[in-house]
Amino acid sequence: QVQLVESGGGLVQAGGSLRLSCTASGISFTVYDMGWYRQAPGNQRELVARISRGGVTNYADSVRGRFAISRHNAKNTVYLQMDSLKPEDTAVYFCAATLGARDYWGQGTQVTVSS
Repeated sequence: QVQLVESGGGLVQAGGSLRLSCTASGISFTVYDMGWYRQAPGNQRELVARISRGGVTNYADSVRGRFAISRHNAKNTVYLQMDSLKPEDTAVYFCAATLGARDYWGQGTQVTVSS
């Protein structure tokens, strides 16, 4: 059974920081591209950041310069460091692992940013 488990969400004031973690099991983590997505009520799920198996990163324009994605392969974990948080960052954040046509998703963790 493949599992992706997110942690680190919570309530933070605007301008604050959070660090999300996603730990995978049941996959060969090093060969998967990893990503963070988010979905706010009434909105579509959107890509926030991704990091390839080779460490190449990509960010949504709305978070570039504020968020940083990284991975620690020995821990089967991908991180999302979120700084300078804004109320519009409020959403459920999901971790995903992809390899070609194969993809897996976590259950999500709530991030709420108050103004």
